[in-house]
Amino acid sequence: MEAQLYNFNIELSWNLLNKLSQIDRFDASWSTLEKVEKHSLNSLKSIATIQSVGSSTRIEGSKMNDDQVKVLIDKIEISTFEDRDSQEVAGYYLVLNIVLNDPKNIKISKSNIKNLHNQLLKFSEKDNWHKGEYKQHSNAVEANFPDGSKQIIFKTTEPGFATDDEMNSVINWYNRSSEIHNLLKISAFIYEFLTIHPFQDGNGRLSRLLTSLLLLKSNYVWIQYVSFEHEIEFRKKEYYNCLRNCQAQRPNENISEWVNFFLDSLLNLKQKLNKKLKVEDKSGKLAPREKSIFIYIMSNPGCKSGEISTKLDIPNPTIKRILTKMVKEELIEKFGNGSGTNYAMK
Repeated sequence: MEAQLYNFNIELSWNLLNKLSQIDRFDASWSTLEKVEKHSLNSLKSIATIQSVGSSTRIEGSKMNDDQVKVLIDKIEISTFEDRDSQEVAGYYLVLNIVLNDPKNIKISKSNIKNLHNQLLKFSEKDNWHKGEYKQHSNAVEANFPDGSKQIIFKTTEPGFATDDEMNSVINWYNRSSEIHNLLKISAFIYEFLTIHPFQDGNGRLSRLLTSLLLLKSNYVWIQYVSFEHEIEFRKKEYYNCLRNCQAQRPNENISEWVNFFLDSLLNLKQKLNKKLKVEDKSGKLAPREKSIFIYIMSNPGCKSGEISTKLDIPNPTIKRILTKMVKEELIEKFGNGSGTNYAMK
């Protein structure tokens, strides 16, 4: 059955409705899980924050890995940010904290979206001329690839009155539409935001922050314990293809492909969170030093004993002894031999 969703068409198939149902069933059980897993969630939130900051900035071309992101975040209060990658990481971390700390009191409005953009680019002097304001020049969505090449994904709304009118329209629609399932509203809002591309730069990063904000405002509070951004980075090619395929039909496009991608991403995150909570339950049986190794492996699949030793400042012979014990107890899995030996969660 085809239906209208904002200015778009969408196919309300049984498959799509089933995905909505699966996510909502998990959400309904979350308050009980949250009480039981309160201790585990603190460490998962810290891991998710680093992954989110690192992934979202890498999607836009940053070269910083999660370890480098963590080092920068740990000293963020005393740091100056000379290179662009560091400036983007610091800005993303700032806005992510704003979103996580008080989502209910951030109204979806033109002024708040502009303020979040201003904060996102706070540390970048290069962006002073446009941060916090809608674009002044035409822009296009480009995919950045590891080899340095770029590819235009689609053209965007023209600057000036066109951008202002389209943003006002989608914001007003989002705030007054109470009969539409929240996940469908969020997916449509984010799609339209990306299609308009209202700011000169930072639209991709801000769209992912807005996704977390809208999910949290809609009481999908479990999203803060996994990284939506990490999921998008992992599925980056599919992410751009969905946007491009839908955008090619504009105006009055059918965005079923995008909505299904969005829901699939949330379902994957739900499954990952369930798996991590089971893993954390196992780790509760470990001694403090063993647990720190366990959590490191959970956050860094494919790591080697020497790397764990260096990062945790534990002698390598001790690391190897504990790893052998964990493999025997089937808490972790060993891959490879000799110098290529590495470890990951089962």
